[in-house]
Amino acid sequence: MSTTTGSAAETADKQAAPGTAKSPAAGPSKRRPDGRRRSMGVQNAAGWLFSTPFLVLFTVFMAFPIVATLVMSFTDFGLRNVTDPLSAKFIGFDNYTHLFSDDKFIKSLFNTAYFVVVGVPLTILLGLVVAVLLNNGIDRARTFFRIGFYAPVVTTIVAVAVVWRFVLDPSDGLIAGLFSEVGLTAPDFLGSTTLAMPSMIAMAVWRNMGTVMVLFIAGLQAIPTDVREAAKLDGAGAWQEFRRITVPLLRPTMLYATIITTIGYLNVFEEPFVMTQGGPSDSTLTVSLDMYREGFNFFHMGYASAMAYVLFVVIMGITVLQLRLLKDNTK
Repeated sequence: MSTTTGSAAETADKQAAPGTAKSPAAGPSKRRPDGRRRSMGVQNAAGWLFSTPFLVLFTVFMAFPIVATLVMSFTDFGLRNVTDPLSAKFIGFDNYTHLFSDDKFIKSLFNTAYFVVVGVPLTILLGLVVAVLLNNGIDRARTFFRIGFYAPVVTTIVAVAVVWRFVLDPSDGLIAGLFSEVGLTAPDFLGSTTLAMPSMIAMAVWRNMGTVMVLFIAGLQAIPTDVREAAKLDGAGAWQEFRRITVPLLRPTMLYATIITTIGYLNVFEEPFVMTQGGPSDSTLTVSLDMYREGFNFFHMGYASAMAYVLFVVIMGITVLQLRLLKDNTK
């Protein structure tokens, strides 16, 4: 009887042993999701902690001014309302309707469009030519030339504008000296209603060409060499290779360069502010400069805010249009 009881107990112990072995494994498997949740919670908390300084700065210096400017554009906010912003009178869309009957604003829109339409293609074209030459055509001192073409980009725009103002000076400038060497009188580039804007465009193209050059050099170096070699084996010349291989493969880079250059030129401000103050006869007055005058010279801050949002809508519309027109060609 005791033997039977002992064998039954041994059998029960053997049957219980697997269950006992599984129970510790089952315990951690149930607790593992909780541990993962705690770990993810700690990571999320750490992420928000490290992001807090940026979020605070972005909210105070970016998000709040953007929303405040939008609200101000529907009011007659002026100097008298600085100490008491809530005293500004809500006038609806009056600022926006007045903009398009303002001859000076229409003139600034035309000048900005002129600056963009002429300046952007020249910047892209010259940047591409310089990039191709530095990537393929120049073997010696290549780094020196790259630094030289990019140096104006990292130079303060105010310093560049001041230097160009002296270069274009009709009496003592560098160009005036070159004209005098051949017995001619240099025109007043910045004092002429027909030459002032082309002079500023030339300066802007010279300064911003380096950024486009760097982008195109990166795009050229990303083109596979076997594609070029295959084109050469097929008998393609240098021009055919450039037109049928290089340009199509550079279209994504060209899209990006065109968009950032267009946005920068639509916001042009420093060049006319330093060189001409919008003159002569408002021939170099841009939207950004007109906005600055209305907001900080005449303290029509609600009106200037409406200008800012009109410019914002123009930039967004042109950017979307460029994406749709050029992106299809990059596929």
